[in-house]
Amino acid sequence: MDEFIEAAIAQAKQGRSEGGIPIGSVLVKDGKIIGKGHNKRVQDGDPVTHAEIDCLRNAGRIGSYKGTTLYSTLMPCYLCAGAVVQFGIKKVIAGESRTFPGAKDFMVSHGVEVIDLNLAECEQMMSEFIDENPELWYEDIGK
Repeated sequence: MDEFIEAAIAQAKQGRSEGGIPIGSVLVKDGKIIGKGHNKRVQDGDPVTHAEIDCLRNAGRIGSYKGTTLYSTLMPCYLCAGAVVQFGIKKVIAGESRTFPGAKDFMVSHGVEVIDLNLAECEQMMSEFIDENPELWYEDIGK
């Protein structure tokens, strides 16, 4: 497993330890992490603070997203996929998409390379969370 998805997993675990949803994300440019984040919807009482949005906020204004890769422990939803497309991020690496299929087709249709690592650790983290907190999970994904 590479260091960047490991960093995203660490963010997800941090979010879970704070009482939140275990989804983490990192933004990488030139082989370095320039932003990290995790889902803080519960912690901040903010429905749009998904992991990828938190990560992009923490990266700050970087001018151009050319050459960046966004890592996320879970396939990005439409909100986060919209940010990917809007900012011109051309590569997304997701830990898994079995617990939530996300917006892969949307990103691909906008020229984003999407890689699903299908990692058991990421799937287990989400499956356990969803089993323990179904109302919270379904609130987050709008069902």
